Amino acid sequence: MVPVVLISGVVLYFASIFLFNDPNCSSSDLLHSLRFTSSPQFGHDSSPTNLSHFLFGLLGSEQAWHYRKEYIESWWRPNKTRGYLFLDVAPKGDDLLPWSSSSPPYRVSDNITQLLEETKHVAPTMARMVHGIMEVFREEHEGVRWVVMGDDDSVFFVDNMVDILTRYDHTKYYYLGGQSEYLLSNHWYSFNQAFGGAGFILSYPLAKAMSKYIESCLRRYPFLRSADQITMIDLRGDISGLLSSHPKAPLMSLHHLDAADPIFPSMERLQSVHHLMKAAKFDQSRMLQQVICYNRPTNWSFSISWGYSVHVYENIFPRSHLQLPIETFQPWGVTPKDPPYYLLNTRFPTNDSCQAPHVFFMENVEKTKKNEILTTYSRPSPRGLLACSYSGNHSADYITKIEVYSPRRKRIEMDRCECCDVMHKTGTNKANIKLRECHMDEIIA
Repeated sequence: MVPVVLISGVVLYFASIFLFNDPNCSSSDLLHSLRFTSSPQFGHDSSPTNLSHFLFGLLGSEQAWHYRKEYIESWWRPNKTRGYLFLDVAPKGDDLLPWSSSSPPYRVSDNITQLLEETKHVAPTMARMVHGIMEVFREEHEGVRWVVMGDDDSVFFVDNMVDILTRYDHTKYYYLGGQSEYLLSNHWYSFNQAFGGAGFILSYPLAKAMSKYIESCLRRYPFLRSADQITMIDLRGDISGLLSSHPKAPLMSLHHLDAADPIFPSMERLQSVHHLMKAAKFDQSRMLQQVICYNRPTNWSFSISWGYSVHVYENIFPRSHLQLPIETFQPWGVTPKDPPYYLLNTRFPTNDSCQAPHVFFMENVEKTKKNEILTTYSRPSPRGLLACSYSGNHSADYITKIEVYSPRRKRIEMDRCECCDVMHKTGTNKANIKLRECHMDEIIA
């Protein structure tokens, strides 16, 4: 992953809509040049980046906002987060009016019907999303360093965004996003673009430059289809396999959860989102970060996805194996006849009791008196398989609860794995795990 492709997460589908160049609107040339070109005409403010330096532009529809507003309200911080929700028409209905103070202030998107008719644009929704860059930029400027565009079903982890963006010079031209996990989406729309409404980030100088050319580029390129509404979601169904083996990178956003199963199997979709955000309020730096450790007396491997799940295997597996997501999910749309399907390696679900994990999901999160964070995980249902028959291996069927203790301080060195110690007394139904920094000379299996 190149350094500027920052946004990572489960469903990261960023729109390739930066369609201007000087003066030919070449999207491929733009990506190449904007990543590395500075903008010397902007003075440099060396104060640390914080949330007030972000301006969010969220694109939505009035019809969908009736049931999607809880996605945004789960992370939006009134009087702290800056930005606007752009609706296609003015809100109506007792459930929307008067407008909630827990939601972003709304605006009605510009009427670009004439432009669409003139150009016969093949993707009107994409055109509206592109136009939204200009609309959010004109709203306010003071103190803005980064402009973040997303959809109305995006869940952002803003603390992680601040921690990452503070390392970048906001006076330069930066376009930040992430590739799709689905191989064909990258093949169809370019491996060198960001995907969809889960969020892409523009430095302020770049947003300012782009806002001048948006309508010109929409007129010049009415045949482009690469916005989020076209690519849709790249993974669907049960995405727990990917969430449980998240890449070693800060979780920035989740998107299009409407097309995925509820991420916690015992909850409804919106309830699942709010439940995940409970952990995010304690520590976003560890959200979904995978930590692997072992209990040698029982030959168990533990894979912790902090704030989400714990997998227990009745076998000792190397980290390289456990870091592969279990392919519980499916690609969106056209499925190739033969693999590979994704830009990441996966492993298939199995009923082999020596390969299949016992799965536990987060039940509760709280602070302890010892300056730690305690996340508790429980089974949604029994594994339903016989014990692993390898010599020396032990059944984990009787384990019903796992407690994970982590430091209250946020992770600073995100490029380094954490390690952990397992504390379990044979025969008891609970295992305790303590996260810690890895020792310099520690050999990781």
